[in-house]
Amino acid sequence: MASLASSLQSLKLSSSPFNHGSTPLSSLSKPISFPNTRKPGLVPAIRAMKTMQGRVVCATSDKTVAVEVTRLAPHPKYKRRVRMKKKYQAHDPENEFKVGDVVRLEKSRPISKTKSFVALPVLKRNDLGIPMESQQPSP
Repeated sequence: MASLASSLQSLKLSSSPFNHGSTPLSSLSKPISFPNTRKPGLVPAIRAMKTMQGRVVCATSDKTVAVEVTRLAPHPKYKRRVRMKKKYQAHDPENEFKVGDVVRLEKSRPISKTKSFVALPVLKRNDLGIPMESQQPSP
């Protein structure tokens, strides 16, 4: 029995603040935090998916249009790019859009339970004031 007690004495761990939870957590050192290297005025904020473009598929409701947005995304299993479609409800205050119109959806505050986008008209290329090649006079 004495030999068992002496062997336990020799196996006893050196004193450490972590043995048996004797050290309170407040006395432990805090992890090192890295300084923020981003300058507030120089780097623009990332605004992903704030605007989308789609086609109006339903315009029967008052001040609301259903817009179908098509995007290319990799297939989860086969990794090939496939077309993904999703319908969004968008606010159309003047009821100006009809079925088939191409609109731009812009994120806004929630207007109702399902509407958080505003439908805006899309500028076509020739609306930018730049004449197309076919419209330029030939020399």
